[in-house]
Amino acid sequence: MSDSVSGIPQLHSGVWYSWVFLMVPVNGIILGPFNGSVATLLGVFVGHFLYFRGVEEFLFAIGAAVGSAVCGFIWTRRVLPSVLFYTLALVSYFATPISFSLPVWGMWDTYCAYLVTLLVGLSRTKSRGSDESRPRVWVAFSSFIGLEADVLFRIFLFIPVGTYRSIYGFPVEILQEIWVLSAVSTPLQVAMGVVFSYLVVPPTLRFMRERMKYVS
Repeated sequence: MSDSVSGIPQLHSGVWYSWVFLMVPVNGIILGPFNGSVATLLGVFVGHFLYFRGVEEFLFAIGAAVGSAVCGFIWTRRVLPSVLFYTLALVSYFATPISFSLPVWGMWDTYCAYLVTLLVGLSRTKSRGSDESRPRVWVAFSSFIGLEADVLFRIFLFIPVGTYRSIYGFPVEILQEIWVLSAVSTPLQVAMGVVFSYLVVPPTLRFMRERMKYVS
């Protein structure tokens, strides 16, 4: 259970306080958007029970499931759901007054993910070929977009929904510090998740394909 093991030391709670982010894209790509998100959510919930960090973490854990779903959609080149999610979440964020007090560059990696997703959506790219025939770069791309979607969902809960105030009681000064630190730590850990998927997913898909041939 990757979510029951403490990750890189930083805040007591939050997006990256375990190693579950390594499995978010793997589940989404291999199992698909629905099954992958369910598997991730169940794993995160079990991990939270084993390593309890507060009731509020069960709410934020939904972000991991969202990330797996987006990975699955991107992997199968169904880009529209991801574009809609990013658009609605970012609009909600900037419609929240306190967002104007936070460094706009603090979410630069999320903006990049949104821009690239828009470009892919406008290219009307459709799914072609089997999972195994797709290049490794598509594994990396799907992982990047999905992990950033995980981050963005938790930001949605944190700022537009207002849990920064109702649950954590953070003043704007603390939020500004979090945004500055996250502008560095979040991209680094997203990169870790992307590299992990890049190395793990292709051989896993090949193994599954060989097993299916053996069974059939």
